[in-house]
Amino acid sequence: MANRPLLTTTLLLFPLLVLLLSSTASHAHNITRILAKHPEFSTFNHYLTVTHLAAEINRRQTITVLALDNSAMSSLLSKQLSVYTLRNVLSLHVLTDYFGSKKLHQVTNGTALTSSMFQATGSAPGSSGYVNITDLKGGKVGFGAEDNDGKLDATYVKSVAEFPYNISVLQISHVLNSDEAEAPTPGPSGLNLTAIMAKQGCKAFADLLIATGAHTTFEENLDGGLTVFCPTDAVVNDFMPKYKNLTEAHKVSLLLYHGTPVYQSLQTLKSSNGVMNTLATDGASKYDFTVQNDGEIVTLKTKATTAKITGTLKDEEPLVIYKINKVLLPIELFKPEVETEAPAPSPTPHKRKTKKDKDEAEADAPVDDSEDQTADNENGVGRISGGHLIWMVLSSCMGIFFM
Repeated sequence: MANRPLLTTTLLLFPLLVLLLSSTASHAHNITRILAKHPEFSTFNHYLTVTHLAAEINRRQTITVLALDNSAMSSLLSKQLSVYTLRNVLSLHVLTDYFGSKKLHQVTNGTALTSSMFQATGSAPGSSGYVNITDLKGGKVGFGAEDNDGKLDATYVKSVAEFPYNISVLQISHVLNSDEAEAPTPGPSGLNLTAIMAKQGCKAFADLLIATGAHTTFEENLDGGLTVFCPTDAVVNDFMPKYKNLTEAHKVSLLLYHGTPVYQSLQTLKSSNGVMNTLATDGASKYDFTVQNDGEIVTLKTKATTAKITGTLKDEEPLVIYKINKVLLPIELFKPEVETEAPAPSPTPHKRKTKKDKDEAEADAPVDDSEDQTADNENGVGRISGGHLIWMVLSSCMGIFFM
């Protein structure tokens, strides 16, 4: 009977222990592996990889994939779209919210408008990247692109795989038609890098690229993947006095230092810290910098300065352009930053205490509660850390089982 309160407490705390132990676990999905178990989606699966959408789907935490079987994909491929246009069409079939089979029949007022990855790319004008989901009569659910005059081109067929609330893969009957998604899309080599920068707050940097001819090196690396770190106009304008003192060759090296010959999504930068080569790198440990993150903030550290990523101008594999709050300074061209320490406080002249000062000091002195604190600790009133709590629960459980 005496152990009954302990047993009750242990049973109450055990679910908390399970929650603490499982809270750090996370589910990582792989759309390619999920679809590989279903041969009827082999073509759809193949083109998710070809268009690099598979990697983007795997990076996201909440996603719904509207899968097309081989017959539906044959109808889409007969249009002979470029791989870049095909990416837009398929990205319309990837919703940025979770919809399981049950949720399809529980949409508010029988219809829902949800964003797709096509909308998220910034390539979809207006709301053309949204998908209409409507609960129809007879248990059917219809799907249609928002820019398709309200037509529901496809219906729900079946659930392929569901991992609430991480990823849901649902088969639909037909391709979602969208004039905007099917519009001709230029490949990376057809993109105008400097025009993209100029329209979104990086015109000063873009002008420097053109003036030095460095923009051609950036463009030559587009097809294989390119990441650009673009200082904003205000930052570049403040830096111009130093820039003008560089030689022409050093100006080019500085500008190339702001590009890396590989596509690096923001999520990748957050998870893969370390040294990164740049377009200016010409040998080991030359013209590189270190990527580090502090929570959601990604920093680029050279030995001469530290810059932060403050925004994204464009992110569509194989190209991504970020805004940064400082010009990146390679140690090969600029001296290291010197951290200045605050001067130590000057010593105050010694003043002899009077009896009055001593009496006032004793009156203002804090009460020594160490004895009360010790008494509290001896009676178990002190603070308990999370680790101690788990150990106490485990010890209690073991004590009960071995009684």
